[in-house]
Amino acid sequence: MELVFRAITELDAGAKWQGEFQRLWPAYERWYLSQGEEARPTYLSCHRALKKHMPELRGTYEKLCELAGGSDLAARFLSFYCPPPYLTGCSQAVWPGEEPTLARNYDYSPRFADGLLLQSCWNGRRVIAMSDCLWGLVDGMNETGLAVSLTFGGRRVVGKGFGVPLILRYCLEVCETVGEVAEVLKRIPTHMAYNVTALDAQGRHLTAFLSPDRETVITRQRVATNHQERVEWHEHARATATVERERFLLQRLTLHDEPAPKFMDAFLKPPLYSTAFTRGFGTLYTAIYQPRKGAMELRWPGGIWRQSFKSFSEGARAIRYPLADAAWL
Repeated sequence: MELVFRAITELDAGAKWQGEFQRLWPAYERWYLSQGEEARPTYLSCHRALKKHMPELRGTYEKLCELAGGSDLAARFLSFYCPPPYLTGCSQAVWPGEEPTLARNYDYSPRFADGLLLQSCWNGRRVIAMSDCLWGLVDGMNETGLAVSLTFGGRRVVGKGFGVPLILRYCLEVCETVGEVAEVLKRIPTHMAYNVTALDAQGRHLTAFLSPDRETVITRQRVATNHQERVEWHEHARATATVERERFLLQRLTLHDEPAPKFMDAFLKPPLYSTAFTRGFGTLYTAIYQPRKGAMELRWPGGIWRQSFKSFSEGARAIRYPLADAAWL
């Protein structure tokens, strides 16, 4: 099983983004219509929701819709308002040392990942992020020194709201501090339960628990896996070992006096690193963000890809994953 990761720079959305849309749209179209077209909101509902909650993104949204061909279906998809439900795994933690760092594992199926690290400047602020659904993101940072990432929140509830990857995109486009992120996460509705961890250049951090049927809870937790304040979906918790991974990270942060490199290396080993690729919860990559430096790394067993705002190189890396279907070996 192989996934090709690519890094591209396109500060203003154009031909490169259009090429990505053409490459990925057939798969996303099937996913978007998986519950039937009638299950998805109308274009008018999508446009109104985006205008109300994320007006700063309207210009970019309209340009991307044009690059996508201007179809009604593509425009509804790109709003990422009330998309089909989807699950990820993931672990993330803030290292609070001299160089505050956000580290995370992205656990998902290689079949459904964009595999795209995109450097953009769509609203006057450069952003480097791992793309999801073509303009959302699952983790990333901006040039003001803010980094964010997400994990699934471990609840089955689905409601009216945006897919969280677009909410994270919005955070990096308009926010500079963790405090501003908190305000955004409290006011924008999400369609599923997710956990968002943020770290800014001053070393301030938060973890927010988002749900469509509850108010957002803002905490000072440095660790997030796949539950929120307590486990509510026990089958999912057992399948992903969310409690075990949370305890492991908390122990590394509180009980072990170890250097940052050793802490980061732990993300490529059990219990954090997962090989459950055929069930959609294998670790596709580890991301390391140092927002104060404007630098980041993508890591795999045996390989590191370094990027930064000062030195961003386009290219590609082909990563082959084992076919093992045990959660942790």
